Amino acid sequence: MAECEKKVRHELGDHVSAARSQPYYLDVTHPAANKGSVVDFLASVYLISKSSIATIGDMPNDVLMFNKSGMSIAMGNASPEVQAEANFVTDSNEEEGFAHAIERFVLNQTGISAVSPPA
Repeated sequence: MAECEKKVRHELGDHVSAARSQPYYLDVTHPAANKGSVVDFLASVYLISKSSIATIGDMPNDVLMFNKSGMSIAMGNASPEVQAEANFVTDSNEEEGFAHAIERFVLNQTGISAVSPPA
């Protein structure tokens, strides 16, 4: 599938967006129909800078949004290639990686501390 992705990108260039959403899926869409464009859209609609947006993902198609956001976090179960494209790497899906990413990277970056449940 990786070879197919490369071939589609080479032959169709900027006419499409081609990225793997799973090891066995290649998403070929309109060039603006990808997760990177969603970051652009959200920044525009909510009048915030893209540098204020954090993204979390685990598949190659998430790299498109990593490149547009101010903070990118790869899940621990992501491939080494996806992890290399992110600013940070958290634990896997099975180890509550999303929650840990929010606590470690997002809340710590904003100065907000996580609230502990009452004892």
